[in-house]
Amino acid sequence: MRNLTLLTDFYELTMMQAYHHAEVTTGRKQTAVFDMFYRENPCGNGYAVVAGLAQVVDYINDLAFYDEDISYLRSTGVFGEEFLAYLKDFKFTGSINAVPEGTVVFPGEPLIQVIAPLMEAQLIETAILNIINHQSLIATKASRVCWAARGDRVLEIGLRRAQGPDAGLYGARAAMIGGCFGTSNVLAGQLFDVPVRGTQAHSWIMSFDSEIEAFRYYSQLYPKYCILLVDTYDTLKSGVPNAIRIFSEMRENGLETYGIRLDSGDLAYLSKRARKMLDDAGFPDAIISASNDLDEYLISELKSQGAQISQWGVGTHLITSKEYPAFGGVYKLASLQSDGGEWQNKIKLSEDPIKVTNPGIKKIFRLYDATSGKMKADLIALSEETLTNTADLTIFDPIATWKQMTLKAHEFTVRELLQPVFENGVCVHPPLTVPQICEYAKAERATLWDEHRRLVRPHIMPVDLSQKLFDLKKAMIEKSRS
Repeated sequence: MRNLTLLTDFYELTMMQAYHHAEVTTGRKQTAVFDMFYRENPCGNGYAVVAGLAQVVDYINDLAFYDEDISYLRSTGVFGEEFLAYLKDFKFTGSINAVPEGTVVFPGEPLIQVIAPLMEAQLIETAILNIINHQSLIATKASRVCWAARGDRVLEIGLRRAQGPDAGLYGARAAMIGGCFGTSNVLAGQLFDVPVRGTQAHSWIMSFDSEIEAFRYYSQLYPKYCILLVDTYDTLKSGVPNAIRIFSEMRENGLETYGIRLDSGDLAYLSKRARKMLDDAGFPDAIISASNDLDEYLISELKSQGAQISQWGVGTHLITSKEYPAFGGVYKLASLQSDGGEWQNKIKLSEDPIKVTNPGIKKIFRLYDATSGKMKADLIALSEETLTNTADLTIFDPIATWKQMTLKAHEFTVRELLQPVFENGVCVHPPLTVPQICEYAKAERATLWDEHRRLVRPHIMPVDLSQKLFDLKKAMIEKSRS
């Protein structure tokens, strides 16, 4: 894996040099707390699925400026030798807390919390945003597509339409975390230990003198997984009848996974007709797979029309999140400490309420219904606060404060989301494997109510501030005004 140390915006380095100069000149050492969070759910969704932490861990572990990096930075004419000497010995020494990959998350919650010397915390901003924004976007899109499929298998097949190799590779990884059962991306299969699947292209069928000959040859090579593409010439008059002939020939040797793929035409109509033909021929277990520019809305509509499709190949709309191409995560200063003294909380103000940040060092409490195990609300609190279910808890919307919810003692459970990943520059919680993350993510999505998973106008999960954090934020806003 290539080193990503210079995968940063130029101004991160110019700010680092300025911080370094100030530290050398004044002797003042500053430690910062930055929160990485997002402001709005992508795709009009009711939630997001966080992904990309494993790559962030690799990035932090590999942070180092090599001789060629120093030479390049020197060639810009912007950086002095004293600062370049500092970079030559650079190592990340801070701490990072993060929400585990695959967790269902909501706007305003710190997904990653960096506590580090200011220069170090500043450097890693761009890469963290690049990694988490992209993979969380695709994981969230995949979760929508899989929800629309209502238990059917969804295969990620978008590599050729992805915005480059990295987007295709890590997008496939994120799609698996979002709920896909496999990918067409072979490199993703190798690197992340996830299932790879594929059928054949129209060119395969067309390279033979007849469709039946192409089917027969393919079935002989791949008798254990034989999905035949039936729409090259005429789906119902040629493709499906020829597939049935091949399945009849294969039956003598035992059938395992077999079926057809539709890649054009009216998928609802064709799948219903094909299903009847397959059933009448004695192949009720034959899979009907479909592709052709699918997304969650089309899948949902096809299912409402009774389409007999049990496996969906989703490419362009998934791997690019075509309708909503950016996650919108940000990285904001929350607290600052000089020379080991007291923490000074920081807040960014704006005419737009959604852009006013939450100050201080924070934690996230997730509240669940004790009976169903479903999510009730999230509470963002200050790091020194604790929360148990031994007393009634009243929480309120931080904007519309009249909106309140009281949770009775012992009728809810509490879980803290932010977990240590790095402590003093050392990784203390190595990432799980992708299959392990996928299992965790599946359990996470199961804690959502159906109302929060609707594709259109979903119910919004309450994400409230503790009274102590609310009061701190209010006081800092009022102080700034005065």
